[in-house]
Amino acid sequence: MLAHRRVRVARSSTPPLGDWLVVNGKAVHYLVLGTGPDLVLIHGSNGNMRDMTMSIAYELSTRYHVILFDRPGHGYTEAFDPQGDHIKDQALLFRDAALMLGATRPVVVGHSFGGAIGLAWAINAPQNIAGLIPLSAVSNTWTTGLTLFYTLASAPIIGKAYSTFVAAFAPEPRIHKNIAGVYAPDPVPHGYRANFGVDMLLRPKSIHANALQRKTLVNQIDAQVAHYGDISIPVDIIHGTDDDTVPFQIHAQKLVEQIPQARLTPLEGIGHMPHHAAPKDVIAAIDRMFDNIPPNTSEDTHASL
Repeated sequence: MLAHRRVRVARSSTPPLGDWLVVNGKAVHYLVLGTGPDLVLIHGSNGNMRDMTMSIAYELSTRYHVILFDRPGHGYTEAFDPQGDHIKDQALLFRDAALMLGATRPVVVGHSFGGAIGLAWAINAPQNIAGLIPLSAVSNTWTTGLTLFYTLASAPIIGKAYSTFVAAFAPEPRIHKNIAGVYAPDPVPHGYRANFGVDMLLRPKSIHANALQRKTLVNQIDAQVAHYGDISIPVDIIHGTDDDTVPFQIHAQKLVEQIPQARLTPLEGIGHMPHHAAPKDVIAAIDRMFDNIPPNTSEDTHASL
């Protein structure tokens, strides 16, 4: 079948970058780079850890102990909850994985959906996070409903079949158009289609798992907004002003008012992928975060695994 071919192509063209860690009986694909203070990078929806390795991870590894995870249902980490892995559960999973890797209080950078997970980490495990950078993060509720694509792909009876159909017949022009839409108004980096592992996103199980997570996301965000005022760690919100995927006004501008000590760094004219479009600004924000964290708050040094 064409869908099975998509799976084979994904595995051969984008093999695992790291290793697996069994966390509370769940196998999590992770990658560790560099030595120094602990830094966790969490990718967004329809993504995997390669998104971060293509832009900022290796540069950051020259001075930090960088830990990357594939989120459940993405990359090489399997989905765990047949109803959709919730952001709190993902946050605690990564907290536990980070602890197993020796990172007791890392700085966490979460992009888009990963930013929602970072916020859930700060709310539910504040003793295990030193600072948070929500990067183009989903943080507040919105009024537009679930698209037809996600409605069908997450449906109880036909969801898996529809996901298989999409995996088999997704046209290449549509794939390129969707990628360009996520990056707009910024250009798509050269080689992104091949190096990012787009075929990994188009496996039936990944399509279905991502749709299930997106289906319940707005309600989960609505539930955690009330707890933002309890966050007491340093927070530096990085967000492009021209982000049409996770709009600046709905998310970043509200979030900086909801977290008492939060700082907002708007990136003028930048869209939803600032770690690709403005990597120097993102790296500078991460460096600034570590400069402002008291000594010994995060682990000092770790060797690469």
